[in-house]
Amino acid sequence: MPVLRSWLGLAVLGCLLAVGLPARALDLQGHRGARGLAPENTLRGFEVALQHGVSTLELDIAITRDGVLVIHHDLELNPAIARDEQGRWLETSSATIHTMSWAELQRYDVGRLKPGSNYAKPYPDQVGADGVRIPRLSELFELVQKGGHDRVRLAIETKISPIRPDATRPPEEFAALLMDEIRRAGMLGRVQILSFDWRSLQAVQRLAPEVPTVYLSAQQRWLDNIQADVRKASPWTAGIAYHDHGSVPAMIKAAGGRIWSVFHGDLDAGKLKAAKALGLQVLAWTRSMTP
Repeated sequence: MPVLRSWLGLAVLGCLLAVGLPARALDLQGHRGARGLAPENTLRGFEVALQHGVSTLELDIAITRDGVLVIHHDLELNPAIARDEQGRWLETSSATIHTMSWAELQRYDVGRLKPGSNYAKPYPDQVGADGVRIPRLSELFELVQKGGHDRVRLAIETKISPIRPDATRPPEEFAALLMDEIRRAGMLGRVQILSFDWRSLQAVQRLAPEVPTVYLSAQQRWLDNIQADVRKASPWTAGIAYHDHGSVPAMIKAAGGRIWSVFHGDLDAGKLKAAKALGLQVLAWTRSMTP
């Protein structure tokens, strides 16, 4: 069925994504919680998103040196949202989260946007706070369960990059730790796993074939994980080359995927029709103007 698109307002939710649901049904996703109103990827942000009635919480996962799964968008701490123990804004990105322990990570405050930064400009209504820490994934599961949000699902993006292999755990290990955490919380039936790095999706499909995997794609100057103009496979696509299949939907079908999450600027009626013919669900996502 066609992709449905709607906007409730950037100040309320980071994004709203329309999915292949029944006619007129809309999956209301809180992007990084409620990024427009509260600090991104924090427990406060997720609480605000739940208060606004989202059906899905979207979030990002990194793993610390000592194996703690944490909710954070970047491989490092972003100087536009991170302050040190003295309350000073970081001047540059931190070391990778992969090299930091959970205790080290908790020294940083991520409760505010740096005033005047390009990162802050799209979110003038975000209400910051002091003393906000990067949460564990297990804390979010507990928040959802204790709050009685029985129908809320979680869209979990693995933050892993094939062009920075030393910055994260390997895909198989990353996926195994993530699925163990999800199983431990009894959330297996309520999650979907997203990634631009299709290697981690392949690992999830082997470990838990019942869990939906969402194949992210972008063919833009700021990110191109498909690399259609190269004969060999992109490092992002788990050995599946565009040259061999002729379209992104065909690549995803070959990978055993069922859901294509595509940057809206890369989608047109013909590609949507082709994806539907292959039995794929299609999600369209947009990008804020932050760097």
